[in-house]
Amino acid sequence: MNTQKGALYLIPTRLGDNPPLEVLPISIKKVIEDIDYYIVENEKTARRFIKRVSPSKSQPSLKLSVLNKYTTEGERNTYLNPCLEGESMGLLSEAGAPAIADPGSDIVKLAHQLNIRVIPLVGPSSIILGLMASGMNGQSFSFNGYLPIDKNERKAKLKALEKLSAEHNQAQIFIETPYRNMNMLNDLAKVLHPQTRVCVACDLTLPTEFIKTMPASAWKTNKEDFHKRPAIFIIQKD
Repeated sequence: MNTQKGALYLIPTRLGDNPPLEVLPISIKKVIEDIDYYIVENEKTARRFIKRVSPSKSQPSLKLSVLNKYTTEGERNTYLNPCLEGESMGLLSEAGAPAIADPGSDIVKLAHQLNIRVIPLVGPSSIILGLMASGMNGQSFSFNGYLPIDKNERKAKLKALEKLSAEHNQAQIFIETPYRNMNMLNDLAKVLHPQTRVCVACDLTLPTEFIKTMPASAWKTNKEDFHKRPAIFIIQKD
């Protein structure tokens, strides 16, 4: 019996449909070739990604556990059993870095509780890439996830985030469901102080990538269409 525990590898994926090794280091290919056990959000897209990275990888040998909103706590608590039996595992997100704005953080928490080594691998995170390219404060920032859907609640939240950014010199980062991007941008232009800086970072790492930081008032004349395009929004009031 193997008494040495396997490791949990946090494997980044693409942010779009470009060839994986255009945006991922070659070291990820080696890890995927060595691992047969994976925890994934969607089995079909995970298998497709693994095949794109390593076409020679045996698909029948893959053992995938699905982690999504339907996964019970009882199921989740068994997912790292292969690590306890000496097999290393990979944790895959649907896009970008695992456990960042992603349900994988629960698995990482469990790994630490079970004294399983966690190994994060280098790859794209839209949150970090957007902040890097925004010109806003990379020393102090906050990721706020999705803002409220209700229009009045969303406006109140935007004003609160703007106040926080001014008080703490802090970049405030958030996301929106892609089909509501234009509504969000309209609210940003109307609700925020005219000189509050707003960055929209859209389609990161893709050929259609768009990144622009301007005062909120300047976005009123925006001609770029962000409808149904994955985007990061960042604001900062100086």
